[in-house]
Amino acid sequence: MGCHVEEKLLDASLLEDGALNDERLEPYTGDGSVDLHGYPVLRHNTGKWRACSFILVCTGTECCERLAYYGIATNLVTYLTKFLHESNASAARNISTWQGTCYLTPLLGGVLADAYWGRYWTIALFSTIYFIGMAALTLSASVAAFKPPSCIGSVCPSPSPFQYAFFHCGLYLIALGAGGIKPCVSSFGADQFDDTNPMERVKKCSFFNWFYFSISVGSLVSSSLIVWIQDNAGWGLGFGIPTVFMVLAIGSFLAGTVIYRFQKPGRNPLTRTCQVVVASVRKLNIKVPDDSSLLFEVPDNNSAIQGSRKLEHTDEFKFFDKAATISDFDAKTGNLSDPWKLCSVTQVEELKILFRVFPIWATLNALPVVYCQIFTTFVEQGMTLDTSLGSLSIPPASLSVFVMISVIFLVPIYDRVFVPIARKFTGNERGLSEFQRMGIGLFISLFALAAAALVEIRRLEIARDNDLVYNTSTPIPMSILWQIPQYFFVGAAEMFTFIGQTEFFYDQSPDALRSLYSAFSLLTSTVGSYLNSFILSIVIAVTTKGGSPGWIPNNLNEGHLDYFFWLLAGLSLLNLVVYVACAGRYKSKKAA
Repeated sequence: MGCHVEEKLLDASLLEDGALNDERLEPYTGDGSVDLHGYPVLRHNTGKWRACSFILVCTGTECCERLAYYGIATNLVTYLTKFLHESNASAARNISTWQGTCYLTPLLGGVLADAYWGRYWTIALFSTIYFIGMAALTLSASVAAFKPPSCIGSVCPSPSPFQYAFFHCGLYLIALGAGGIKPCVSSFGADQFDDTNPMERVKKCSFFNWFYFSISVGSLVSSSLIVWIQDNAGWGLGFGIPTVFMVLAIGSFLAGTVIYRFQKPGRNPLTRTCQVVVASVRKLNIKVPDDSSLLFEVPDNNSAIQGSRKLEHTDEFKFFDKAATISDFDAKTGNLSDPWKLCSVTQVEELKILFRVFPIWATLNALPVVYCQIFTTFVEQGMTLDTSLGSLSIPPASLSVFVMISVIFLVPIYDRVFVPIARKFTGNERGLSEFQRMGIGLFISLFALAAAALVEIRRLEIARDNDLVYNTSTPIPMSILWQIPQYFFVGAAEMFTFIGQTEFFYDQSPDALRSLYSAFSLLTSTVGSYLNSFILSIVIAVTTKGGSPGWIPNNLNEGHLDYFFWLLAGLSLLNLVVYVACAGRYKSKKAA
């Protein structure tokens, strides 16, 4: 990404002087960015942190959008179990599936943004879909015809098929809307910094830290204030407030239009990938030359792919080099313009990058499994504990605020204190490499699961000592505050791994595929959520054989939730070992 600059550029005064000189000599941005109408943009009055403020800060798109999302997700397990009358296991599984879908739809948004619409219009359209879904959820909790029936004593009637369908329709419209926003917002924010300008290039290195800081601010408000409103003032208001914030998010995003910098979308990346595969298969019997300089590449300084720099040839996955090999027939006919028969080195390297990042991507799926617990099993565990704090009652779902507090607390320390110190020892512009940062986060996640298991062991001991095993109406005399460490560790793991992961996929992606690679990065949350659902299903099926209540029954006092946490810890440790092995073999992309 060009973040590796000379140490002297870190001096603020030098950077400012250089920027002023650059603006006098080159008033326009040098990275090909344009305004909304496709004209070159002036560097001095567009982009940078001023434009990012509409995307990141408290009145910006990302903060408001995250407030809306977590206003639904954080306490959803409570709504499903108490108002839709689902079982604990069923609610946990349904939430994991929905969250997985929220991180699967970004593949659609990434393709549309990179190939056709650009990031700005993709965000604008899918934000509107997001709002419609939020409005539907608000109606389902506030209008009698859409609301599920309340319990009458111990009898809890099931919602009608229409009510159930209407609620889930709104829920999955949100998943679709999120698909267009998630892969584009981080890349669109990074686009506001010009890679050809030293000062802006250095600032871009900090962008992703503050991007996640903004996410955590919105999430913190949702996990505290919004959850309290849902539990105490009603779900109609609890869903309605996030809906209003979604409107503010759309307005904030559109308000920055005149100062945004835009990157033109390229052609369909899926087509380019298919062209490389087809051309390679067509030349199955052709020998790849030993001298890579004999492979086909366009003679111009710019790549044949709009919006992308040329990429250097690599020796990995040499089979696909056949697509860039000039055959005798190609040389004889002089036909070098059919990409289904002959591809450039850069086009081939686009596909190779995908194969190189896949093992890293696969080993990052473990952390989302851990992250799923803060919306499911952690909340279910907290619902059995003593939630009183003096005269106040703490909603179990609101403890997820400590995930956000952890991120909000650690990001400034990491960005302003740790990185400058670490840079002196490692020589890395970021302080730590993306691989080191992601690995540290995966390691910290083990502590979150261990802390949750230890709390559960103690909780079960107290339940037995007080004869509460079969009494589900009396809270365990153990403060819910004992759950704080497990939430804090999840936040610390997120701060290291998720931010490092976002940087890694942005850096390693070809220039014209950054939205799609951002979606690919987010796909770890999809796979992690579905994997969590799969693990839950296996655990339930295996542990309930022979009439046993299993590890995660409706009455957790009869189960062994601690066994489930230890199982996840063991799987996460095994994943960490594989990750270290894959990271050690990885070769970074190089622009020509």
